[in-house]
Amino acid sequence: MLIVDSQVHIWSQGLPGNKAHRQITSYSVDDLLSEMDEGGVNAAVIHPPAWDPNSNSIAIDAAARFPSRLSILGNFPLDQESSKDLVDSWNNQTGMLGLRFSLNQPHQSTWPTDGTMDWLWPAAERAGLPVGLAAASFMPVVARVAEQYPNLKLIVDHMGRGSGLVDDAAWESLPQLLDLAKFPNVAVKASGAPSYSSQPYPYGNIHDHLHRIYDAFGPDRMFWGTDITRMPCSWKECISLFTEELSWLTENDKELIMGRALCKWIGWDLDM
Repeated sequence: MLIVDSQVHIWSQGLPGNKAHRQITSYSVDDLLSEMDEGGVNAAVIHPPAWDPNSNSIAIDAAARFPSRLSILGNFPLDQESSKDLVDSWNNQTGMLGLRFSLNQPHQSTWPTDGTMDWLWPAAERAGLPVGLAAASFMPVVARVAEQYPNLKLIVDHMGRGSGLVDDAAWESLPQLLDLAKFPNVAVKASGAPSYSSQPYPYGNIHDHLHRIYDAFGPDRMFWGTDITRMPCSWKECISLFTEELSWLTENDKELIMGRALCKWIGWDLDM
């Protein structure tokens, strides 16, 4: 089975602002690949983190060195006029397959609703760039964008969970997420699942929520992933949660959710 993680970070400076992440100033591509090998992960999509200003270039270098194992959903400053000139040639960069925005800084909180991001949607649709979003606080905006730009592929990060929430509180936005499933151009990253439960493995109190997401989006639009540097468990347990503990997933479902569907959505041709 092809195992592709839909979200990992690498960085060379700074500390993650989210204290759930490992509080270290460097997590290199060699660190990442060593842990991927140990955990049985074939490939991963790098999301350059905001705390390292060089993270996009670091990701490009990593993908150039290991093109069969790493690709990128990168980012640029959405509030700078110069960024508009980057979109059409964005995927000409080595390993770059699209965009991802976390918008987790205080000054970015209004961008989805105050017009700052309005230019992005038609530009990304025109360029054929999938866009990943940490959209827990603005899923109604995602719905409007999905409807207005039906050829724009959108990905909702972390199942629409708000940062730091666990157990019942982590799923308060689930109805909004499920409502997005009616748009065929919206997919969901089932990433970071172990961190949404205070229970030990196999995190039984989140299984029903995962099932509801599967029922709504199907295996073609549901992408497994970890955000491994903030997980409370090993990569192997992140994998086995889906491949061994969710009895309602068929073998074909697992093939899609664990990597094939993501690769198709972002256009990553991994011949494995």
